Amino acid sequence: MLTLDLTNAPQWCDLIPGVRVRLRPLTTALMVSARGDPAIADLPEGAATEEAALAMARALARRAILEWEGIGDADGNPIEPSPEAIDALLDIWPAFEAFQTSYIAKALLLDAEKNVSAPLPTGPSAGAKATAQPAARPVPTAPRG
Repeated sequence: MLTLDLTNAPQWCDLIPGVRVRLRPLTTALMVSARGDPAIADLPEGAATEEAALAMARALARRAILEWEGIGDADGNPIEPSPEAIDALLDIWPAFEAFQTSYIAKALLLDAEKNVSAPLPTGPSAGAKATAQPAARPVPTAPRG
């Protein structure tokens, strides 16, 4: 059963130890907006899948991250999320992987779930009987001698 969260309230997500981000829900509107990001539109034709995935993750993160904790500048002073800072965060492999897994993949798994259904025991082929016959086996012959 699909459970709908009608509040669409932002949620906190722990990315890496000591770093968490507050994210908007991954809605259709957010996904459509990210797909229209200039960085995605400017990808060269035939761009590698990895390059497209990084561009999409950055576009989504720039739209989804509302605030964060545990992120600072080179002097250790806390900084606010900005497009440049979000891109820098996603350049850190564990943060990128956590964002992909806990935010993007979670939504994609939900999308995949809606396309899967169990076989119905009462479906049109439930009572069908096999009508195919096994192929006839060749009759062995005695060796010629």
